[in-house]
Amino acid sequence: MASTLLVEESAGPVRTDPRAGKYLTFHLANEEFGIRVLKVREIMGVQEITAVPQTPRHVKGVINLRGKVVPVIDLRLKFGLPDVEYTQRTCIIVVQIGGDRANTTPMGVVVDGVSEVLNLSAQEIEDTPDFGEEIGGDYLLGMAKVKGKVKILLDIDQILSTQDLQKLSSIFE
Repeated sequence: MASTLLVEESAGPVRTDPRAGKYLTFHLANEEFGIRVLKVREIMGVQEITAVPQTPRHVKGVINLRGKVVPVIDLRLKFGLPDVEYTQRTCIIVVQIGGDRANTTPMGVVVDGVSEVLNLSAQEIEDTPDFGEEIGGDYLLGMAKVKGKVKILLDIDQILSTQDLQKLSSIFE
């Protein structure tokens, strides 16, 4: 979990939080989620996805993105939500997975629809509640309270883990 830092300013302590910043919000079923805008490469409508045999159910396959093969996962299925027909609002968010810009891997995530870009302050973000040891919350950055609603902030690098990437790259080799 990210920690909150206190910074002394002339008016007294001010909360700063490394989780504060711009988030792209989207929905899956009835829930709202957010991922850092800096991780988003582009948003596109659903296009033809080529299925790849012997991959987990949440891996929908690959797309051709301007000559580059990009794996696509269905975030609904990754989170254990029921499968639904894709609609006109369904889209693929292409994200950059990994550390620095030079060492990132593009990956597509299918979501039910994109909502908006929010600029979240430290005061709007709370730590994730403790759900117990059996429920790992490593992929959760926190919970944002916006206009009376809660949006779940995701660490997309943790959701699309290195383990998943290694499995997918071994299939494509």
